Amino acid sequence: MSNELLEALNILEQEKNISKETLLEAIENSLVTACKNHFGKSDNVKVEIDPETCAFSCYQEKTVVDAVEDPVEEISLADAHKVNGNYQLGDIVRVEVKSKEFGRIATQNAKNVILQKIREEERKVIFDEYNSKEKDVVTGVVQRYIGKNVSINLGKADALLTESEQIKGEVFKPTERIKVYILEVKSTSKGPKILVSRTHPELVKRLFESEVTEVKEGIVEIKAISREAGSRTKIAVWSNDPNVDPVGACVGMNGARVNAIVNELRGEKIDIITWDENPAILIQNALSPAKVISVIADADEKSAKVVVPDYQLSLAIGKEGQNARLAARLTGFKIDIKSETQARESGDFMDYENDYEEDDYEEDDYDDDYDYSDDELAENERLADTEQAEAFDTGADENEAAGTENDAPALEADASDIDETDDAADSGDEQ
Repeated sequence: MSNELLEALNILEQEKNISKETLLEAIENSLVTACKNHFGKSDNVKVEIDPETCAFSCYQEKTVVDAVEDPVEEISLADAHKVNGNYQLGDIVRVEVKSKEFGRIATQNAKNVILQKIREEERKVIFDEYNSKEKDVVTGVVQRYIGKNVSINLGKADALLTESEQIKGEVFKPTERIKVYILEVKSTSKGPKILVSRTHPELVKRLFESEVTEVKEGIVEIKAISREAGSRTKIAVWSNDPNVDPVGACVGMNGARVNAIVNELRGEKIDIITWDENPAILIQNALSPAKVISVIADADEKSAKVVVPDYQLSLAIGKEGQNARLAARLTGFKIDIKSETQARESGDFMDYENDYEEDDYEEDDYDDDYDYSDDELAENERLADTEQAEAFDTGADENEAAGTENDAPALEADASDIDETDDAADSGDEQ
């Protein structure tokens, strides 16, 4: 009997993943329950089981008395001497209980206790298994539609994909294999209740972790993610290794890695950008593929003003504002996008290319009280002599061009004097 019991416990331990200690405890409780049904109570019933051989013994502890009032808990001195002649009044005698003497009802109750314990432990094992996978991605097989919800078999348990967690327009066929994100695992009397999702942003993140080795190892880190399920997703990545390109690692050779994720999400577009601690650069990257002229970000107010070329405004905003909306979620900033023309009209943007004019300096801008050193004074004199010599050369060139005969007066004359001399010469010729 003990060998058969040991073999049965080993099989249950392997198939149901229930420990032998738990099963032995269930057998112990079942014997106590059977004794209670057979004798009316089981307060003095003890069960001993050898975990190695599964040999068990069940006995009652009875007190030796002169006159027996409760035969379940008391034993007469004469009966105690039949067991052992050394017993005295007040001693505790162990009386063996033979399970074969149990009635049909007691035996059935003992069996139910064991089965109930096995079912509880099986549910507990399944709950613990999937509870550890909460917030993770698993592969399941589509079973059937329950109303607008979908039942998915995860192997040892069934999960429920509710309508709100399904991608709009996505249709499943029975026996189809899909990947889902485990949202929550609840323990119920009928077993674990598992809720899964296909729209959660973390689904994309977990898919990248499973597909991209660098992300799984922590070399490339996904800093932020924003998603509109079924349409487009933006993720910001950062590399902890300067020799690894984060965007290239996620895209893969010829786009193999990102295409595998896109196929799993059934054509959902994925934009991968480089993360930057500078909010302005991050916002500029987040608005890709649109080109940006300028970004003014206020870190305290979490707002930003963005100027884009006129022909890029619709691309920056996106269809129904999708690109701007995803960029705002990704960066955490409220983004105000204007075209270059709109920004100039509102005064939010200035064309700095046309603002570089010759500076006008006032005499008050100089500090007359500054104490120049001898070297600085000598350098100023040298620069002044150089400028004066250049002025003389310029005057000589102008006089030669005008054909003036008197060279000395021409060198001293400025531009206005040269013009007057030319006018006088012209009037003399006319006369």
